[in-house]
Amino acid sequence: MRRQEIQDRIRYLKKQIHYSQCWMVLFFLVSLGAVVDFRFFPPMSEKTHQLLGVSPSPNLISIALIVYAFSAIILIMGHMNTGPSRFRGWSHIGYLTAFYLFYYYAGRLRENFWPVFFAGLTILGLENYRVWSVCNEAIRKEKEILTSLKK
Repeated sequence: MRRQEIQDRIRYLKKQIHYSQCWMVLFFLVSLGAVVDFRFFPPMSEKTHQLLGVSPSPNLISIALIVYAFSAIILIMGHMNTGPSRFRGWSHIGYLTAFYLFYYYAGRLRENFWPVFFAGLTILGLENYRVWSVCNEAIRKEKEILTSLKK
């Protein structure tokens, strides 16, 4: 029974690494949509524009992006060795997508695509590395226990 629990834990840890990579792919897909200025969206009607109101200025969006990016990086670095093995970056994808959409609504997505993309690449890359390193260390320890049980 103990051996099966260890093998299940190893499978779980490997899935977490796989999930973190899938989230990274999702960010690239959203970024692909942003790089073509979300052409697949239908044009926004005048009524929708009136309902949403005036967009925030691109400078305010940029300041929010900078604050968000630094905060996210600091949090990820704080969890680097002590955090759980689960990928917690799904919310980052939501925030980064929102930044793309804010710039899109402000009509400044083309000029601001790269800052959002590099912020996302950095944040999700660090989160992906954190999950990979924590999970691989746990897998190594589980395998050591498994080999000691075989003896």
